Amino acid sequence: MTKLLTNFYEFECKLFRRVNQHFDRKFLNFYFRNITHIGGATATISAILFLIFLTNNSIQLTAIAAAVSLLISHIPVAIVKKLYPRKRPYIMLSETKVPQNPLKDHSFPSGHTTAIFAIIIPFIILMPALAVILLPIGASVGISRMYLGLHYPSDVLAGCFLGTSSGTIAMLSVGNYFPNAFLF
Repeated sequence: MTKLLTNFYEFECKLFRRVNQHFDRKFLNFYFRNITHIGGATATISAILFLIFLTNNSIQLTAIAAAVSLLISHIPVAIVKKLYPRKRPYIMLSETKVPQNPLKDHSFPSGHTTAIFAIIIPFIILMPALAVILLPIGASVGISRMYLGLHYPSDVLAGCFLGTSSGTIAMLSVGNYFPNAFLF
């Protein structure tokens, strides 16, 4: 089992380095340093509150599902970060490129990735055509976390899983309480 975990960690470090090695490219820096904030608390909460208060019908109910998803997704994030205090890659891996004043808390799972998937999945369930726009945004937030030296690939995948799961559960729950709300 130890050999398997060691091999996985080595693979993960290689993948992390392949993303992080491009840190000094001007366009990528601009893109990833900005898109990463879309998964932050300020952006996700603001977007959801905006949609809850300024829309109606199925969009408003979907925004409520996204808010519930965001809330429930961060319970396991907080618990897992305490139970498995994984140090961030910029601390553990030499030559990792990282912006000034990086996060100091634990790495696993990625809260930004969890948050973005927690709020986009209900909208993708409501309108599957939005996946063409929303999934690349979610993936970009996840990649940005590695690009910026803050998360390993497994941190991002775990965040994606948690956000997707909570988004699906929240949307199904809202659909159960308002069965006719999502009929067009």
